[in-house]
Amino acid sequence: MQTPKTPNRQLTEWLARTGLSNAELARRVKSAAQQAGHPQVLPDATAVRRWLSGNNPRRPVPGILADVISDALGYRVTSYELGLGDSPAEDRSLLYNRDWLVTVATVADLGRADVDRRRFLAAAPFAAVAATGPSRDWLLNVLDQEPEPGPRVRLEDVTAVKNMFGAFQKMDIFQGGGSGRLLLAQYMNIHVYPLLGRSQPDDVRRALCEAAAEQTYLLGWMAYDSGEHGTAQRYLIQSLRLAEESQNAPLGAHVLAGMADQATLLGHPDEGLRLAQSGRQGLRGTSAAALADLWALEARAHAALGDKTAATRAVAQSEAAAETIDHEREPEWALFIDGAYLHGEHAMTLRDTGDHAGAAEHARLSIDHARQQQRARRGALSQAALASAHLQRRDLEQAHAAGLRTIALAGQVKSSRALEAVADLGRRMEPFGKSRLVADFAERARVLTAAA
Repeated sequence: MQTPKTPNRQLTEWLARTGLSNAELARRVKSAAQQAGHPQVLPDATAVRRWLSGNNPRRPVPGILADVISDALGYRVTSYELGLGDSPAEDRSLLYNRDWLVTVATVADLGRADVDRRRFLAAAPFAAVAATGPSRDWLLNVLDQEPEPGPRVRLEDVTAVKNMFGAFQKMDIFQGGGSGRLLLAQYMNIHVYPLLGRSQPDDVRRALCEAAAEQTYLLGWMAYDSGEHGTAQRYLIQSLRLAEESQNAPLGAHVLAGMADQATLLGHPDEGLRLAQSGRQGLRGTSAAALADLWALEARAHAALGDKTAATRAVAQSEAAAETIDHEREPEWALFIDGAYLHGEHAMTLRDTGDHAGAAEHARLSIDHARQQQRARRGALSQAALASAHLQRRDLEQAHAAGLRTIALAGQVKSSRALEAVADLGRRMEPFGKSRLVADFAERARVLTAAA
């Protein structure tokens, strides 16, 4: 005789908090599964009743359930909290854990899963609500910290890690996120993450956490640039926790800038706005470069939300902060926050507000800086912004010329963002109908995508 299953009271209680019916939960799980590339997941109300009665669904359903219920509640809930077994690596890495040893284990698991190219991680979705708790906890803890006087610790082992960061950051800037990421993850797994769990003096620990946070952020940024947004989000959240442990407020604010950029890009500008503002509040004026970046990303979010006045004001604030940047006094991770980057971001903001003249001006400035530095990815993004500005004033010939330059530059780097800029430009050309220029651009874009 079979032993009767124990009802899943945890899942029952969490479902009650959402106010969703069994049928509605099934519908949302099915929709989320389709978006995440799991067409075989087709639950109905009967399936939900079985889960509530104690039948544990197979993967990837527990993770999808956690995402759906988290979205309904507005904060992160794990599959473990839903009574669906141990929280897997992709679920744990979305959490900002106060326990330091849990954080160390989580980031190490994440790095190993990335190096092994485990399927569950590559398919992990972006969860907009997952950033709410981490950004809040980071801000509250940073505001309680008192910065220590004196120079930062420069110990030999930490210096070696920081030197590696510089090499990998250049690889990302000049070759795109698809170049070197797995090599960096392997380096972190072997040489850096194992050091975090060892007993160390406080000054060594803070310096090491700072170096690890920088590298973990870079892993997240590389994954973001490769279009692996679920992986990127998990690295960024763990980087934020490491940054807090290092007591480096500008670095934490920089991580929030990356999270804001990702949220806005993926269609959550309200979340992107909140993350950028949290970063500014925690920054406390200690890095002009980080401040300029956060204002630029706040402007992008305002533009996506349709608030032209706020977007224009934020661009002006970013430009004012940029005028005070002294890169000799800024950390190495801030070196990319320069004319090529900031003018490029402003170009896209003004494009989205309909200011095609302003967008074209900033795009050209960004393109000039990027050309001098041989930064193909940034050049591609800004050429696409310039082409879009031309389209807004109905100049298809100039748009086509800038579009071809976008394609040429995008082909020089391994970057899904550069490819998406090409695809976005193709969509913006569609209203011009069957023009030979539109057809020519579409064919060249097709060849680029096929080669990529």
